[in-house]
Amino acid sequence: MNRKISVIGLGYVGLPVAVAFAYHMQVIAFDINVVRINELVDGFDHTLEVSRDALKLENLNFTADSNCLSDADFHIITVPTPVDNTNQPDLQFLISASQLVAEQLKVGDIVVYESTVYPGVTEEECVPILEKFSGLRCDIDFFVGYSPERINPGDKEHTLAKIKKIVAAENGKALEIISDTYSLIVKAGIYKLDSIKVAEAAKVIENSQRDLNIAFVNELAKIFHLMNIDTNRVLEAAATKWNFIKYSPGLVGGHCIGIDPYYLTYKAQELGYHPEILLAGRRINDDMPRYIAEQTVKKMIDNDKLVRGSKVALLGVTFKEDCPDIRNSKVFDLICELEQYSLQITAHDPVADPVEVDRLHKIKLAKPEELESIKFDVVIIAVAHQQYCDGWLPKYDILIDVKSIFPYKKSDFRL
Repeated sequence: MNRKISVIGLGYVGLPVAVAFAYHMQVIAFDINVVRINELVDGFDHTLEVSRDALKLENLNFTADSNCLSDADFHIITVPTPVDNTNQPDLQFLISASQLVAEQLKVGDIVVYESTVYPGVTEEECVPILEKFSGLRCDIDFFVGYSPERINPGDKEHTLAKIKKIVAAENGKALEIISDTYSLIVKAGIYKLDSIKVAEAAKVIENSQRDLNIAFVNELAKIFHLMNIDTNRVLEAAATKWNFIKYSPGLVGGHCIGIDPYYLTYKAQELGYHPEILLAGRRINDDMPRYIAEQTVKKMIDNDKLVRGSKVALLGVTFKEDCPDIRNSKVFDLICELEQYSLQITAHDPVADPVEVDRLHKIKLAKPEELESIKFDVVIIAVAHQQYCDGWLPKYDILIDVKSIFPYKKSDFRL
């Protein structure tokens, strides 16, 4: 296969894709972030997804120069698709990336999108941009496909090669080329679809389903708390039945689960349908920071603690355990809720980038020795990092165990 790959967007999704292809062929690894490119050239990946040795592969060419994309004929777009402050889809990165690729597009090229979107975005939003800025015609001069990403940040077991890959294209010949290309790096198998919209829909419901399942157990946690029942013990007991699917309550953030449902609800509402279950799940999960803050203050009052000015150590700010990703982490919402009670918050995280946390959230992460020298009124374990599971905690009077990592009776409150 003589294809030359370009990967546009080198985050948690794009970088592993670029590296995987670089074991087989020339790869142009592009990102508009010059700092990110320089770090990767130096062999450092702040996402901790790719090793230093892999970043030095001979076929891997990092660049922030979009003109270099003209050397490739198989373009993979893996840019973020967030929501805005009103939870509406924000396609600015996808639109910008499409224009950059279009300006370098040639006859015979293939463009594959991996970003999570609502059904119709690839063909209705992206293709017109590709045609406008290239002067070429889709399915005549160039071809478009969709292959939804299934990367799970921080997961070293379910890696890119081990997860079955959906590939879709309206053109049969392009579908075969896309399928053959991805089969070089995905050993779990390829699932081919002749409808891009079906592939887009399949991706967006994967995380919507998880969001709803977590919302269900979050609501159960609230109910069982009122009954003075340990939710974790209930879930363990129920899981003894063969068809019970076990989920754990908690904060629902990250780049996928807390965002993807809004893409689907947006499109549904645009078509005149109000999606009740999807939005109900989002409301429950988005309310968890407020609920945890409220329960923390109640426990302080129960223990005759003066709320205003009390010292609180908040452990973990990333959106999931043992992963440095802070995108859409609801821990920062929890901090905002706690600060409304005039609590003094000291945050710690063993894997998050302190510079990035300070830049994006104006929060300075404390070092372990700073926490060890203080006895806190409250310690809140917000993320189940291994360091906390192993028992490292500062001194405290009240323990709020959001992730239920310790036995029921050791915690003053847990979900």
